[in-house]
Amino acid sequence: MHSTFGRPSHLFLRILIVLVFIVPSTFAQQPQSQPPAPAPAESQADKSKNGKEEQDKKTADEQIGKSKLEKETGTVNDRIFEVLPNYGTVETSQTLPPLTSGQKFRLATAGVFDWAAFPFNGTLAAISQAKGDPKSWGQGWGAYGKRYGEFFANNSIGTYMTTAIFPSLLHEDPRYYQMGKGSFAHRAYHGINRLFVTRTDSGHDRFNVSESAGNAVAAAISNIYHPAEDRTASRNASTFAFLILYDGLSNELKEFWPDIRRKVFHKNTP
Repeated sequence: MHSTFGRPSHLFLRILIVLVFIVPSTFAQQPQSQPPAPAPAESQADKSKNGKEEQDKKTADEQIGKSKLEKETGTVNDRIFEVLPNYGTVETSQTLPPLTSGQKFRLATAGVFDWAAFPFNGTLAAISQAKGDPKSWGQGWGAYGKRYGEFFANNSIGTYMTTAIFPSLLHEDPRYYQMGKGSFAHRAYHGINRLFVTRTDSGHDRFNVSESAGNAVAAAISNIYHPAEDRTASRNASTFAFLILYDGLSNELKEFWPDIRRKVFHKNTP
């Protein structure tokens, strides 16, 4: 009888050879795992495309809720104190594409026939009625109607002259560009300065002929609907001064309204 432990069998030797030589070499031949390849760097074209998409989205968000006129002219009618019309205001200092004559007339029309213009002119007529000015119109509802018509005509003609007619003839930009930053004094000066300096349709600055000439013509036209005894140089000068003062106050409100809106009404956007 043969001993089972004296000499290894052929099967055992074969298994040993496999374990010692073949298996290790098999593991050695397996490919080592490679670290993940870095993501390809974003190309300049992709960056430009993504930047344009973000800008387009931002622009689209800013356009939400705006009227057709605001979108066409780059303006925002963010009502001052939630009531007063604010047509023609641009919340940037950058030059926008020039307005067409039609757009200038539409801006003027929007301001003249805005719902807030009617009680505003009514208040001015009531003050004039209390003062009895002009005296020849007397008192009563008929006299109040004449005074209401006077102020409505003064403001309407002045608006068309300074926003539509003269800017179209002289190629001037009637929009008000907010400064938005800087000291109070600097910004207040900017609002007053815009009465005398304006942008042209080509984007250059020059003397604001539309403001001065437009209001002067409006004051002269007012002689047509005033009584004969009231057609004087002093009354014309007063009308001209009122129109200039009104436009100056309007510029100041347009300039500082965003600050008031944030601090008083806690609204960061129109």
